Amino acid sequence: MQIADRCVASFHYTLTDAEGRTIDSSAGGDPLSYLHGAGNIVPGLEKQMTGKSAGDKFDVVVSPEEGYGVRHDEWVQVVPRGAFQGVTTIEPGMQFQAHGPQGPMSVTVVAVTDDNITVDANHPLAGVALHFAIEVVEVREASAEEVTHGHVHGPGGHAH
Repeated sequence: MQIADRCVASFHYTLTDAEGRTIDSSAGGDPLSYLHGAGNIVPGLEKQMTGKSAGDKFDVVVSPEEGYGVRHDEWVQVVPRGAFQGVTTIEPGMQFQAHGPQGPMSVTVVAVTDDNITVDANHPLAGVALHFAIEVVEVREASAEEVTHGHVHGPGGHAH
């Protein structure tokens, strides 16, 4: 069976940056399973998964535009420390939920001074070309419930 819409694909992956540094990997763990065509993985990788079968191994580079997007410098903001009411320790690398014009979003603290906190609303991998090494482990037809819900369910049924 080939990967197509309404299929569940399970795969192992190693994600590296352009210099070959590992960003993430499923090595030593369970493969990642997703519902193909539901937008559950980055678009550029999903496109490359189409038509693949269990046992296929391949490498793919996903551009920022088809990955986590391009970086937007205007999404880096300096906010007053008072915006973090009830938080006593704030350090670079910490992530918080913020409310923006389009609703909730994640921000990462990039700098801290006595009076201000600099946050970045870009995804940490925005602007990065994603280098994937993929091994397709399994391809199966999605259940009606998975298709309706738009994502894979765990072994034995509903898992969310």
